[in-house]
Order: sequence, then C-alpha cells, then structure tokens
Amino acid sequence: METSGTRTLILTGCIVGISLLHYLTPLHFHYLHDIFQRLYYLPIILAAFWFGLRGGLLCSLIVSIVYAPHILLQWGGHLTMEMEKYMEILLYNTVGGITGLLSQREGERSVELQKTARGLKDSYQKLQHQSEQIIFIEEQLRRAEKLSTMGEMAAVLAHEIRNPLSSIRGTAEILKDDYKAGDPKYEFIEIQIKETERLNRVVEDFLHMARPQQADMQPCPVQQELETIVTLVSNEARNRQVNLVLLPQPSPVNIKADGEKLRQAFLNIVINALQATPKGGSVTISTTVSENGFCDIGFHDTGPGIEADQFEKIFEPFYTTKPEGTGLGLAISKKIIETHNGKLLIESEPKRGTTVTVRLPILDSIHGGRE
Repeated sequence: METSGTRTLILTGCIVGISLLHYLTPLHFHYLHDIFQRLYYLPIILAAFWFGLRGGLLCSLIVSIVYAPHILLQWGGHLTMEMEKYMEILLYNTVGGITGLLSQREGERSVELQKTARGLKDSYQKLQHQSEQIIFIEEQLRRAEKLSTMGEMAAVLAHEIRNPLSSIRGTAEILKDDYKAGDPKYEFIEIQIKETERLNRVVEDFLHMARPQQADMQPCPVQQELETIVTLVSNEARNRQVNLVLLPQPSPVNIKADGEKLRQAFLNIVINALQATPKGGSVTISTTVSENGFCDIGFHDTGPGIEADQFEKIFEPFYTTKPEGTGLGLAISKKIIETHNGKLLIESEPKRGTTVTVRLPILDSIHGGRE
C-alpha cells in the first residue's frame, strides 16, 4: 500500500509536470493549453481521495497559485481569456473541496463499518464460545443422567447377578474336585469358573462406576504408590514381554488422596498400556512437577496409538476396542482423578504410542489455597 510520502511525491510530480507543460508550450497552441489546464483536476481529485477535505483544498490551492502567474504573464490583456482561466481556478477549488468532503465522509463511514465488523466478529466469537460451553454442559448433563440411570440399576444388578454368580462359581468348584486335570470336563469347569470371575469383575466395575466415590483423603507419596502399582503388574509385564520402567522422581512429591482409589486408577491405566503394547515394547512411568503447583504422572506406551475417531469415545462407559474389555476402566479412572481435583489427559499419535497424563495438585498447593 502506498505511504503518505509516496502519494505526496506523486501529486507534486503531477503538478510540476503539468505546470511545465503550460509554461513551456507556446500560446498559439490553444487546444494544448485547454488540455493541460484540465489535467490539473487529476492531482486535485487524487489528493481529495487520498487525504480528504484538507488534502483536496490544499492541492487545489497550490494548483491555483502555480497556475495564476501563467494567466497574468502569458494571457494578460485578454480579458475574456483571463475570466475563463479564473473560472477554471474557481472550479479547481470547488472540485477539490466537494471531492475531499465526500471522500472524507466515505472514509469515516468505512471506519464505522470496520468498527461494526469488529464488534460483530467479537460478538460471534463470544457466541461461539458460549455455544461450546453449552455443548460441554449438555454432554456433562447427559453423562450425569447416564450415571444416574446406572446407579439405579446398580442395586438391582448387585442382587440379581452377584448372588447367582457366587452360587454358580461355588457349584463349579465343587464339581471340579470330581475330575482330574486333563479331563475335558475339568477344562470346561475351569472355563466356567474363569468366565464367572470375568462376569463378576464386570459387575464390580459397573458398581464402581455408578456408585458415589467416598474418598478417604490422606497425605499420599506419589512415588510409593507408583512403586506399588509396578510391583502388582510386573508379572503381567513379563508375561507380555513388555519392558515396564518407573523413572525416579527428581524430588519427593506428596498429594492429598485416597490411596486405594488412586491405586485403582493407576492400575487401570497401566494395564491398558500393557495390553496396548506389543511384545518387545515398553511402558514408561514418569513424574514431573510444574510451577503452578501440580504434578503430572505420565504413562507412555509404545503401542499403535489411538485413532482420531476414537478420541471422543474413550471415556464413554462400555466403549472398548478389546474383545474382553468392559469399557469401564478409563471411565472409572477419570472419575476417580476428578474426585481428587485432578485431570486425566491423553495424547496419542497412530503408530507412535500413547501418553496418559494424570495431573493432580500437590499437597503444598492444596494447603496454599489453589486446590
């Protein structure tokens, strides 16, 4: 875009050039002088468009001053000719003033329209933000409604399923004593007992998801809890031929938490990571402390990662990509972490692995009022 200095040079060049044409062209070329005097309108109109009312009037005034000696010195004595030239000077100033005024008003209107456009843009962004908040709240309400329904069903399930399951398992264990290992019926009974246990775990997970979480909050050392989890799952990691690594903490970190429930959340996350990691892969657990009073516990696996279309569903109850999964592990873990005033974050890239981060406020942060 042209600057004010460049535009001023253009106008000056036009006026000087036209004036030289006037002063250097012999008077008997009347038709050329008629053309030259009308060329002055070009810089006047440009000045009015570029600089508004003041620019148009100032340029027309300069043109009048430059053009006046030409009238007096070269056309002097021709009254009719002089009157025509003086009328031209009057028109210069009239055109400069009117064009400048219209240009200035148009500029002011353009500024007002830009302000209105910015205001509309800001309003649109606010509406969009409010719309996103409404959608988020609606999702939370739907989730709460789903959990409420699950809670009502939990009591019925506990009575109607768990008691018969206990009876089925007890009967199967009695029948198992009548057969020796290697007998086909012995193997069938083994399958029956395992499937009964699996169904019982599904009911337990469902109850944990639906029932209110009563937390016994106590000071809890993070590294100690993670060491316990590593001990619990180390055998499964060896069976899966996955390298499970717990990195040391730079400094001890304590949080206020229910240790049992926190271990349940960590256990669900680590088991998911082990199940997602192929043989020869690794699962790494690390802890970092941020300046804003939170500790981030990261669980990184070298599995295939999570597809983009699965991200929005991974925390939904009963959503799972594993044939034997219940789809409640991450949902339960998220609920437990949220009851501890924390967040559960997931970052994943297909074929590059997944990192699950548990962000919890450290004990000093809680005491400091940033809970």
